[in-house]
Amino acid sequence: MQNDGIGSRIRLARKARGMTQEDLAEAVGVSRSAVAQWETDRAGQVRGNLGRIAALLDIPVADLVNMASTPAVPADSTELALLRLYRECSPEDRQWLLRTARRLARANAAGPGNEGGLPRLG
Repeated sequence: MQNDGIGSRIRLARKARGMTQEDLAEAVGVSRSAVAQWETDRAGQVRGNLGRIAALLDIPVADLVNMASTPAVPADSTELALLRLYRECSPEDRQWLLRTARRLARANAAGPGNEGGLPRLG
């Protein structure tokens, strides 16, 4: 199998989400063998299902079609920058960041009124 084909990217994204071929097949509404064929670049039917596949794997269709041989991981430059900075922090600072991020997420989910007392994100 090619390392840079759509099939390889589907397989990498599926595995990154802990899904089996059967899981993906059931979610898309196809047979497991269809997923196996997609992942080995042997089936033309994959293009008709790319929208559903991408949505289920939480990645843009463009990433499945155009991405090089890197794993399909939903991340933008801000997420990657945050991850790099997080990895540079001490264990104590990582815990503080995690607590703060959870509070921000709860406050953001709370909507107007902001029970967490923190500014809304976005």
